[in-house]
Formats: sequence, structure tokens, C-alpha cells
Amino acid sequence: MDLAIQAIGLEKTYGSGVEAVKQIDFGVAPGEVFGLLGPNGAGKSTTVGMLTTTIVPTRGTARLAGFDVAAEPLAARAASSVVFQEPVVDNALTGRQNLELHARLWGVGRDEGKARIDELASRLGLSELVDRAVGSYSGGERRRLEIARALVSRPTVLFLDEPTVGLDPRIRAELLDVIADLRARSELTVLLTTHYLEEAERLCDRIAIMHAGRIVALDSPRALLADLGRELVELRVEGNVDAALTLLRERGVADDDAFAVGSRVTVPLREASSREAIATVHELGVARAISTREPTLDDVYLRLTGDSLAAA
Repeated sequence: MDLAIQAIGLEKTYGSGVEAVKQIDFGVAPGEVFGLLGPNGAGKSTTVGMLTTTIVPTRGTARLAGFDVAAEPLAARAASSVVFQEPVVDNALTGRQNLELHARLWGVGRDEGKARIDELASRLGLSELVDRAVGSYSGGERRRLEIARALVSRPTVLFLDEPTVGLDPRIRAELLDVIADLRARSELTVLLTTHYLEEAERLCDRIAIMHAGRIVALDSPRALLADLGRELVELRVEGNVDAALTLLRERGVADDDAFAVGSRVTVPLREASSREAIATVHELGVARAISTREPTLDDVYLRLTGDSLAAA
């Protein structure tokens, strides 16, 4: 099967010597929603910049809809569209005028453009707003307009680069509903960058977790979580953390996938029950606080990088 997006050995080193992206490889199937998850500075936006031809790769190859982004940039751009982190719509124009202008720039005919704009306005909840000046829109309404703008040219690949940054929780939730509906009703391939765990888990078929310019894990959200088992025991350790981990491993409570950050030890449970694990921890006397919970994607990131996604 031909891939909608492909990156092979993709790297970017800026003139200052900063290695923003370090030899990453991944492929995205047509119709897939693929997430790049990681904190600010992980290399997500630089990766999107290379894939969308706005940043020249230092090394490696990237293809969009089969087109090499370096050798065939115009064809790659024509097959894709981007919703950037920063607003790109003109506040002085109406929503419709913004969409009409973008349609004309991409060679969409007048009649086709009108039909497409009406369809997108209806689908994205903009019908009552589209003839108002964009300066009167809320942040969430403006975001929906930017998604409509990106879809006017009928791309096969859509990039959403941190689409909910700066939005309050209610508007974020509304926008996620819009994106989920868009994905359910089309065969569009979507690459989403985010540092919000719930966005990645809710929307994406697969996730690549980025840390310091590298991909440190790549799989479905369910598979990534399954690697940590069904439940975690979390301890606040008294004294030497390494010694506590050794004791827990010797008693069969912890395995090699247990990890520590500061005084906190996280133990994925495999065979033992949480009751058995807690009883053993109490018996050993190594913790001042014990709790159990289900694993999250933040735990996946923490185990791989030694830092929580929120802290990073």
C-alpha cells in the first residue's frame, strides 16, 4: 500500500548547531490519523515544517502522497494543507471572503468553491458566522474557520499543528468534537501534533512519541498503554530509591519495566495483584505512601525519557 506520508532518516540541524530532529522514520497510511506527541521543543513542529516544505531537511527523505517534498515541493503542497499554530486568517475579512480567497489561490473554480464553502461551513458549524468579519470570532470559531480554509482545496493530507493551543477547556473540547467528526466522515489522512495526552489518545490511530528530536515510541495508544500492564502501583520511597527497586524486584513485585523519578517509583503490575503488591511493599517498609491507578500515556513517556510530559 502506498503511504500518504513517509519519512526516512529525516533530520534537521539549524545553523546554530541545534539538532531539532534526529533521524526519524515513520509512515502514515491513507485515511489514518497519526499523532506526534511530545512537549514543546521535542521536534514536532520542525518535523511538520519539513513535511510541508516550509523547512528544508538537513538529511533524509520525506514524501507526501508519493511526492518528494524536496524534489517536488509544489506537487507535495498541492496534495496537502496545514492548520498552523499561529492564526493565518484575515480578521478584516468575513469568513466567506477568507475561504473564497484561499479557494482562488488554489485554482478552485467559482461554482465549485461556493459549493465547497457552504458544505464546510455547515459541517464545521460556521453557517451562522461565515458572513461576519473574522475579528468578531471567538478563538474556537477562528480555529474552525482555519480548518475550513485548509480543506477548501480538497487535500489528501491535512496537518494540524497544535490546533488547540491557547484555547480554554470548553472550546478545546468543542474543537476536538469537530476534528473527530471530520475524521469519521472522510478518508482524509491527518497528522496531528500535540502535547495534550487526551487529544492523542482520543483522536489518533497511532502515536509517535517524540523526545529531544527523536521518536522514542510508535504504536497505537492502546498498545503503548498495554506495555505498562493493566494497573500501576506508585510509591513514595523512604531512603535509597535504587535499593528499594532492587528489593521489589527480588520479591517479584517489580520487573525491569519499573522506573523511578526522584523519590517516586512506578511499578507496572503483570502477574501480581495490587493487593499482593501493596502487602509486600508494607512488609518491606520501603515507602511512605502507596497508591494504585491505571496507566496513562504520560507514564509511557516518563518510562522512556525519565521525565513527565507535563513537566517537560
